[in-house]
Amino acid sequence: MTRRLWLAALAFPMASCVQHTQVAKAPPAPAPQSVWERQIHNAIDAGDGDYQLRVLRQKLAADPDNVPIRLEMAKAYSERGYPDVALEVCRLAAERFPESGEAQLALVRALRAMNRRPEAIDGLVAFLKAHPRNGPEYYSWLGILRDESGLWPLGEPAHRKALELAPPLDYLHNNLGYNLLMQKKYAEAAGEFREALKLNSRSAVARNNLGLALANLDETGQALAAWQAASDPATAHNNLAAVLMEKGNYANARKELEIALRYNNAYPAALKNLELVSRLDGHPATLAVKPAESRWRRLKIAFRRFFVGPLEDSRTEPVKTASAP
Repeated sequence: MTRRLWLAALAFPMASCVQHTQVAKAPPAPAPQSVWERQIHNAIDAGDGDYQLRVLRQKLAADPDNVPIRLEMAKAYSERGYPDVALEVCRLAAERFPESGEAQLALVRALRAMNRRPEAIDGLVAFLKAHPRNGPEYYSWLGILRDESGLWPLGEPAHRKALELAPPLDYLHNNLGYNLLMQKKYAEAAGEFREALKLNSRSAVARNNLGLALANLDETGQALAAWQAASDPATAHNNLAAVLMEKGNYANARKELEIALRYNNAYPAALKNLELVSRLDGHPATLAVKPAESRWRRLKIAFRRFFVGPLEDSRTEPVKTASAP
């Protein structure tokens, strides 16, 4: 509401008293908040009712040079659905403490979460030039970021550097192996996956990747063995079929899918691949289906077989052919 001021004016003797009205100027409207400012206020409002965030803010106010507290606060904001606030907290930490490797890696992860990989790569490269590190995690992250950006040839030396700086770690061998796999260096990739499995024989990721490398080397028997060790026969034959489909070998892919469906005739991935290969090679998708029997019928046949012996109606019916969905 506009505020008005009424002022009485003193007149000269010859003039009558006149009342003058002046209108005070309204204060200037506040500038609209930026998206960042709104996020800050929203995050503060959310933090006011959050005990953990309130404690972290109090700790940071008392000890502003404590990097771990800053990074813990960034993590807390990220977990509560404020990744952009978390990013700015990490950015400020990296700017205020430019030699902190922990702050730099936190910034890398925050940028990755916001799908800003080029900025993360450039910042990490600049940091390593200015502050060389002996830890493998910096080069491992650089390799991962380049891989995720499709820069496979640039990612390879970063993964190799990480392995040079670290004692044998299975995940580093697996990361390098996957990079080589994407570059179609299948023999080298298989070697890295085998090294990973020597260090950690329970790694399902490395075993699945080994199967993929071996399948691309046409070592199908070993590929199936690797996949079955990590999952089950239906999955193994479906995986091999997928590799064969990528190579354009639709006939053999169809055979592998039929084998997979014999192990599990309701396996969704195999059914979808069978439908796909039918579109690719132009042949209808068919699979052998054994007619289902009700539970009551199975109990009835078992009861009669036990007391009477084999009966005509308990013989195995011929396998029928049905179209895949």
